[in-house]
Amino acid sequence: MRSLNPLPGLDRDEETGPSLLELLDLEEIDRDLYRAATVFDDPPRLYGGQVAAQALRAAGGTVPQGRVPHSLHGYYLRAGDAARPTIFRVERDRDGRSFSARRVVALQGGEVIFNMSVSFHTPQPGVDRQVHPAPEAPAPEGLAPTTLPRLQSVECRLPPQPRPTRWPTRFWARCTDALPDDDLVHACVLTYLSDISTGLAAIESDGPEMPGASLDHAVWFHRPVRMDEWVLMDLVPHTVAGGRGWYTGTLHTARGVLVASLAQEALFRAPRSR
Repeated sequence: MRSLNPLPGLDRDEETGPSLLELLDLEEIDRDLYRAATVFDDPPRLYGGQVAAQALRAAGGTVPQGRVPHSLHGYYLRAGDAARPTIFRVERDRDGRSFSARRVVALQGGEVIFNMSVSFHTPQPGVDRQVHPAPEAPAPEGLAPTTLPRLQSVECRLPPQPRPTRWPTRFWARCTDALPDDDLVHACVLTYLSDISTGLAAIESDGPEMPGASLDHAVWFHRPVRMDEWVLMDLVPHTVAGGRGWYTGTLHTARGVLVASLAQEALFRAPRSR
């Protein structure tokens, strides 16, 4: 499996942790079997976007040259432990003339913590039309930089929010690593960033209920994008019922081009008493 990191292995900084490229630098231990190194132990829970990005990276290492991901659907089944290595097992469901289908299972200690179905496609010429304009937001260059805890190589800039929330629902983000000209790398970085906030933060609750752990996650990749340039993420909640909430989101470039869409369902309930 080709390395995304120009340096051999992980070059961990004990204070800031590994770069995002280093997180995606999986070790091939057998055919269609990959291992992600242990990179964090405080806090102990794995970030969901990291597991999804690494699963996509593993799947992408098994498809014919020139095919890029156009959609993925993943389920978070157990909390991941950042102090333990994660194994990714890829199943090659189909390789057609222009599409490839893969399933990925992420395991820790022999137990499945995450699974994903992902489809790859060889891009073809044809109609390229965007129906809706990008959401309005001040340019990122005029906003103060913000960093989010535990997220490696990520810079965010927040325009004024519609209402004060714990997590932003409209913001600019980019990767601060120098990324190679590789569509798979940029798709993995986009997947990593796609889980950094929650649209459910905009839902007001009359009780103790609040957004909780992600249950599933889906991303559709519409157009190529450079994730070391600014993208505007806009997250929109739609419903909460039965202890679960659902929201969708879009990612646009600074020029207003829609490059990806996402959807996620998460727990929405009162925290468990200790």
